[in-house]
Amino acid sequence: MKRALVTGANRGIGLEVVRQLLVREYEVFLTCRNPQKGEQVLDFLGDSTGQLHIIELDVSEEELVNKAARRFAERYDRLDVLVNNAGVLLDRSESILSVSEADLNETWNINVLGALRVTRAFLPVLRNSEDARVINVSSLAGQLSSMGVWAPAYSLSKTALNAVTCILANELSSDGIAVNAVSPGWIKTDMGGLDAPGTLEDGADTIVWLAEEAPSSLVGQFLRDRKSVPW
Repeated sequence: MKRALVTGANRGIGLEVVRQLLVREYEVFLTCRNPQKGEQVLDFLGDSTGQLHIIELDVSEEELVNKAARRFAERYDRLDVLVNNAGVLLDRSESILSVSEADLNETWNINVLGALRVTRAFLPVLRNSEDARVINVSSLAGQLSSMGVWAPAYSLSKTALNAVTCILANELSSDGIAVNAVSPGWIKTDMGGLDAPGTLEDGADTIVWLAEEAPSSLVGQFLRDRKSVPW
């Protein structure tokens, strides 16, 4: 049974990824800042055939990330899939000329450094997998080739996350760890809003495909709808 860990997974796309991986008989580690909120998702997940564990994890705190990774490694010998899904959108209607330092820093800390912290902390158990995959949930808002002015702190953070993806992909290629970034699209979630055209199933599709079906040779790519797109 493969093992997958999904950060920020008590709602939205992360929770849908958890559900789909459970259906595929994965052992899944759902992480969230508040374990009680994690427990509340059990009804949504239904009669899944995999195994579910809920882990308290705040990606913005290095000490808490390292503590969670140590506890995981004490019990489990390997991790096959890491989905860095945790993220925030704090500045939807702000201008880059007015967005606050606080929002810039918090967005950077969670969306960029959070993914890097978790990857580094869980790297020892990822290295023990025969087919490890790291999937960073990014956004076309961070795409340099079509950069606009919307949500500057969020957009900057996703551009930086894409850069982290490229560097990690090159750094970990010798370990056989495939690192890629995914834009799930504009999805109907708390972040995406009710007007979004995409469903949770749409948002999770490429992430789950990368976790299970994509060739291990697919490395260092930015993907949308299972296809590579420009950075």
